[in-house]
Amino acid sequence: MNKLIISKERKEYLKNIKKKKYLVLLTQIAILIGFLGIWELLANQGMIDSFITSQPSRIFETFLNLSSNDLLKHIGVTVYETVIGFLLGTLLGILIAIILWWSNFLSKVSEPYLVVLNSLPKVALRTNYYYLGRSRNTSNYCYGGSDFFDCNNIRKFKWFFKNG
Repeated sequence: MNKLIISKERKEYLKNIKKKKYLVLLTQIAILIGFLGIWELLANQGMIDSFITSQPSRIFETFLNLSSNDLLKHIGVTVYETVIGFLLGTLLGILIAIILWWSNFLSKVSEPYLVVLNSLPKVALRTNYYYLGRSRNTSNYCYGGSDFFDCNNIRKFKWFFKNG
């Protein structure tokens, strides 16, 4: 068997690359731990509202108790709905693209409407209040989806901080 002969300089170069990779990884981990620590500290001190932002310790406790609070079931339902929605949207988009590619007439007729739809903000295309967009767990004043932001006046950003 023929072994590769690597020079000392090449070995040193590869060693330095490996050191840099480890340094980057350790720095990323340190930033994550620091962020979680500051988040936990601010929530414990009452500087941020832990009801809205939660706390890392509460999130960790929830993950430890996944089976006792049906969280796995709810995660499964959410993943299922997301995958089905993605697949239906993709298939519908491909079907419409094929039809528009196939028919020059339909392509020219629908072009201005597609341009307008593409320029609209995606939030404007959500469902109306009383049908598909309504959430089970919201108050009478807030009907699911992005209405959370309207209901709690997020633009002032005071809701994030308790003493703000």
